[in-house]
Amino acid sequence: MGKRKSRDDDSIYSQIGNTVCSEYRKRLRSYKSFRSCTSPQSSLLNRRPDFNWFEEDIWTEIAKHLDGKCIVMLGSSCRWFRRLILEEDSVWRYACLRDLQVPPFRQQVSFKWIKLYVSAFDGSHSYLFRQQDKHIDWTRIGAFFFDSSAGLLTEKLPLLPRLPKGESVEKMLQTTGSCILNNVKTGIWIADLQLVRCPVCNLDTCEGTMQTLDARHIELFLTEGYKSGSWDYKEIGSYQIREHTDEATGAIFDVKHLRDRATTEVLDLKKWAAKPSDWQPTARIACHGVAVNTNLEENDAGLQVRYHAMRAGKEDDSEVVSIRISQQLL
Repeated sequence: MGKRKSRDDDSIYSQIGNTVCSEYRKRLRSYKSFRSCTSPQSSLLNRRPDFNWFEEDIWTEIAKHLDGKCIVMLGSSCRWFRRLILEEDSVWRYACLRDLQVPPFRQQVSFKWIKLYVSAFDGSHSYLFRQQDKHIDWTRIGAFFFDSSAGLLTEKLPLLPRLPKGESVEKMLQTTGSCILNNVKTGIWIADLQLVRCPVCNLDTCEGTMQTLDARHIELFLTEGYKSGSWDYKEIGSYQIREHTDEATGAIFDVKHLRDRATTEVLDLKKWAAKPSDWQPTARIACHGVAVNTNLEENDAGLQVRYHAMRAGKEDDSEVVSIRISQQLL
């Protein structure tokens, strides 16, 4: 058992406690009352900063979620917004990829995105610059990627089990109705469906029309070679169906991605083609390919299919920057 405290011990503890409390009270009397800090430096550190209405990062993110027209209107509101909209190319890159409905990609482009956006959405099409007198109507299909430099051009869906290899373009077309086109410019391609007048004659009474799957690299309309007219379309081959045919089909694919799930859905024509009694053209686009199909009325002579390509230069090995697959009833 521990030693029991005596009354003397309790008295000592009580004296010590009273002494400590007395000294603490004396110290409190000598202190001033509780007050806030009056240091100028402290007030500057604690003051909440004012909201900056012209915060570039915030407005850049806001602008990305506006359509092209609203972005231009925002840039026209004052000089600060004009500078932001014109100099911040990421806004137009985001808007361009979004409105073309293509996923982001890392490849560098040769022009500012604001110019690419305008050329893609200002209503321009290839027949606006050439053969305007032949043009009737057009519609935008969408955009797709060429990730590799090899493209498959065909008028037959579904594809044959084996792709044509080791032959000339003309021979591939004659034997399979398809061909491999090399040295295609990689990047974003825009696909349109064009309806033009008969290219064979110039008679006003001729009711012949031609359907054209028209695909081009997104930078084409901004290049000097195209604007000056030094680049033009050249026929790379043709193919004739000399019997009755129920439909006209044209398709362009990136060879590297033929086995992709999205591409196989485009290759399966039965899933997206119109009903036999529907004469309106239908189209399907994927990340790495595009196809168009139109049902045809009764015909006996068959169908003429022509393949054209535009190269970025006069040399045969120059990059392909535009492709056309045209179809006309014979």
